[in-house]
Amino acid sequence: MVSSQLIKNVLLVEDNPSYQDLMLVAFEENDIAHNLHIVGNGEEALLFLQQQKKYFNSPRPDVIILDLDLPGMHGHELLKIIKQDIKLKLIPVIVFTSSSQPKDITKSYKLKANCYLSKPYNLDDFLAVVQKSLNFWLNFSKLPEDTVST
Repeated sequence: MVSSQLIKNVLLVEDNPSYQDLMLVAFEENDIAHNLHIVGNGEEALLFLQQQKKYFNSPRPDVIILDLDLPGMHGHELLKIIKQDIKLKLIPVIVFTSSSQPKDITKSYKLKANCYLSKPYNLDDFLAVVQKSLNFWLNFSKLPEDTVST
């Protein structure tokens, strides 16, 4: 496994406390230097990403992990906003959701998701999927720097 020298910032947009806890376990069991930031809905995610209100000093995430079934703003709506924002669109967004419906998968990719993963129901499989995807996105993928693309 490639060791990461820089601390990676990951934004998890997930409303379910059980899944939040499982993600914390998966991150802790991985040897990637990271800061995991968790918000429970799309509105909070936008405040975090735009550094507004209590998130005025939030870091720009290297990767966003996004659930689709969120209270208030649906994950697809948030994905669309992120990918249309010149300051945010280069941040890779991993859709990590319970749905394996073809319509959700297709819509996510049409909205420019970088990856779509269905949450496994088995704990070992869940941890393995998270750890393998983290390893790929945070250790092997070349991520864009904090720049604005036109």
